[in-house]
Amino acid sequence: MPDRQYSRRQYVKAAGAAGLAGATGLSGCTAFGGGGSGSDTITIGAAVPESGPLSTVGKEMLTGYELGVEMINANDGIDGREVELIVQDDESDPRKLREALQNITSNNDVQAIWGSFSSPLVMAGSAIAEQQGLPFLAVATCYQEPLVNGDKEWTYTPFPKTRDVATATKEILEIVPEAERPARVGIWEPNSGWGSEMAEAWDQTLSDAGYEVAMRAKFNSGNKDFSTLISKAQSAEVDALVSNPQPPDGITAMKQLRSSGYMPKFIEFVRASDPQAWWSALGEAGNHVLMSPGWAPGLNANGSDALMSAYAEQAGDDQSERPRVAVGVGYNLAQTTRQALSSAESTEPDAIRSALNGETFSTVIGEFEFDEYGMPAEGQLTAASAQWQDGEQALVYPQTDGASELQYPLQ
Repeated sequence: MPDRQYSRRQYVKAAGAAGLAGATGLSGCTAFGGGGSGSDTITIGAAVPESGPLSTVGKEMLTGYELGVEMINANDGIDGREVELIVQDDESDPRKLREALQNITSNNDVQAIWGSFSSPLVMAGSAIAEQQGLPFLAVATCYQEPLVNGDKEWTYTPFPKTRDVATATKEILEIVPEAERPARVGIWEPNSGWGSEMAEAWDQTLSDAGYEVAMRAKFNSGNKDFSTLISKAQSAEVDALVSNPQPPDGITAMKQLRSSGYMPKFIEFVRASDPQAWWSALGEAGNHVLMSPGWAPGLNANGSDALMSAYAEQAGDDQSERPRVAVGVGYNLAQTTRQALSSAESTEPDAIRSALNGETFSTVIGEFEFDEYGMPAEGQLTAASAQWQDGEQALVYPQTDGASELQYPLQ
């Protein structure tokens, strides 16, 4: 078993002293002479929601995983060794996820684990990896608190965090000409750990930027009646509404907003509006709502063009040639893993962890290093944000050459 006596903070310090910060995986070269399983295959385990309430976005993220593995293997794998991805359905349920990962790791020689979608599922996977001493990489979780306070040694999340999403919201609002900009913010706060963390970050960031937080109210997951929240927002004259509901809750809320006769000028439903299920359920009723998924078509650096081409080739004539946002997010995880494996001295868990701690990563979501909590270092990642525009998820932040114009006010 790997040495578990280091805290992550101590481990990062030790890794730096050993000169790991100068390592790079971008060359595609690896030194795999120092150990490993001896197999011709590098095996990664994953549990993903292929059924249940998160299945639509889970399947999109899995497509990104699969395209990423194909990319690795089409480029000679990792020093000639193919990557194999073993996936089971977690049914959108943390208990099922734990069972799936236990099954995968018990029956296979697994070198790393990839995470699921949403903080509860990601943290359930993290617990298994921490228990087994295996590198765990996950996207689709912005939640900072369990990473900062959890004393995790094996968990890495190459994905924007709560702080980055709040900053992105402020900067998207600043795209609107000052004379037309909304002034009164409403925060609908899911009754959960990340719900509270995200609401507090929005409250602080937007208040500091000069917006008035006119209402902040909680709701429970699975809520079927948003009429009270809608009435409170209307009474408070909220013209910018932000929240981070689960996808089914966000869809319900948007339907009820549309039928209420009241509509803010700006709505951002982080997480809820990420999947294709949003547009399938709402159509035009979901138009111009914003999301902050970390990647969207329109970003054009660090392999985005290759991703777009690979997705279009796979899709053929059956679906849109533009991948949904979760596809790019999943592809980013494969890129991160490839770069870590390519600079690791072996496929032993400690060697992969050393590479994760010392590498500078370049993926479709940006360039970053991991801090002592396994998060991208603060200030390095922009939380790329998109808006539903006539059935497409159009990048509106950052304003790259491939970005679309922000549609405002919401109609």
